[in-house]
Amino acid sequence: MAVAIRTATEADIPQILAFIRALAAYERAPRAVKATEADLLRDGFGPRPFFECLIADCDGQPAGFAFYFFDYSTWMGRPGIYLEDLFVDPGVRGHGIGKALLQRVAAIALEKGCARLKWEVLDWNTPAIDFYRAMGAEFMDEWRTVRLAGDALARLAGPTRQMESAS
Repeated sequence: MAVAIRTATEADIPQILAFIRALAAYERAPRAVKATEADLLRDGFGPRPFFECLIADCDGQPAGFAFYFFDYSTWMGRPGIYLEDLFVDPGVRGHGIGKALLQRVAAIALEKGCARLKWEVLDWNTPAIDFYRAMGAEFMDEWRTVRLAGDALARLAGPTRQMESAS
């Protein structure tokens, strides 16, 4: 089984979206995906992309992806990479594809001078947890993920948004 890791191109957008949907189904949230091909084109392949993506090809066929973006550690004074999604098609798991994707993201982090690579995993996803532990990942149980979205985000931004649009 020949595995090749490559940078995604605009032509990969339908496959990227298919991987995103497959990951959502695996994570028990198949209806949660709102992203469209137009969103991915706009936000990943324009003049200032918000994300980067790697595709793993296995015997010439797309088998998985790593979807990431850069963040910044104020304490370390260095950039980092946040791995939003790592997914390998269930039919080809166990052949080192996930590890190859993770290794390439780690190499990119070092090439770009990043101090760290971080991501999240669902607490019930024991195969992924075991895989990440085997890679030497540190679990930061004392930290909690915090998120604002939808109406809560709009409510919080409300007065600021109004002041900005008046200028």
